[in-house]
Amino acid sequence: MVGITEGIMPWHYGELVSAGPSGWELDRFGEWLRGKSSATAKAYLSDVAAFAHWASRSATNTPGDVSRILLRRYLAYLATRRYARATIARKAAALRTYFAWCRRRGIVTEDPSRLLSAPRATSRLPRVLSRREIGTLLDGPEVPGSSRRATHGNAVLNRTAGMRGRRSEALELRDRAVLELLYAAGLRVGELCGLERAGVDLHGATVRVLGKGDKERRIPIHERAVALLGRWLSEGRPVLETAASPPGAVFLNQVGRRLGPRDVRRILDRRSPVPTHPHALRHSFATHLLDGGADLRIVQELLGHSSLQTTQVYTHVSKERLLRVYRDSHPRA
Repeated sequence: MVGITEGIMPWHYGELVSAGPSGWELDRFGEWLRGKSSATAKAYLSDVAAFAHWASRSATNTPGDVSRILLRRYLAYLATRRYARATIARKAAALRTYFAWCRRRGIVTEDPSRLLSAPRATSRLPRVLSRREIGTLLDGPEVPGSSRRATHGNAVLNRTAGMRGRRSEALELRDRAVLELLYAAGLRVGELCGLERAGVDLHGATVRVLGKGDKERRIPIHERAVALLGRWLSEGRPVLETAASPPGAVFLNQVGRRLGPRDVRRILDRRSPVPTHPHALRHSFATHLLDGGADLRIVQELLGHSSLQTTQVYTHVSKERLLRVYRDSHPRA
């Protein structure tokens, strides 16, 4: 119960459905959610299951027993538990989606969430790394070549040490290619993890990714990213590859499986001198382009935003930086 309520249960469709109370049609709702992105489906199914458990404490055992007052009490309960406004807003959106689905399926006759409002999430400017911080994070010592020769008389010892060295070099190549590509193309971490080898064009210096809403876009990358990605694919990936490795996956983890968002976060934790989230590289990509004079609509296309309004937050970041530089630099400011 606690795992679902607190949102810490690992994503597994069957586990979420089986752990939910009966009478809420979570299996059918989960199937319908598969039409959405995996992150949205995971969050919404978990949120509805959490509410169903909470409601069952007051003998509310089916969606037809839920009233608008009960939903408002639940949101108030979440606030007393010090959930962030953005989290409460997402949970309210999940409940509105669920009860609208119930209404269409005839599970409820009235939608109790129709006028449900939630606290508006506070608008926070995204964390942006400075150019110096980016340089510290991405620029490190050159990865040594992977080809080594065993000295005569120590072939076995050198071969064992050589295998460890090759894995270490492969992981270093992967980590540097991952971080360079996140910043070079402004990718979401899910887009990077889902990147397929067929979507990488080293000759044309582009990558093709599948973004939100299954929208595909092709993004140019600079020469340094091309070089690191090429070295990873030719020298590093074969070292980590196993029989169970997905053949199309660009990036692999230490056991040869497709690299996941948690793996990327661990890479960043190891290499960043300050606490940094992978999304900060995407924010930095957009802000630095705008600082350099890029057109807002070009940045929108590169980021894969469906609305220009979403991209405009980065103009505020640029203005904040402009004002800060002015105040720090002007002798009379």
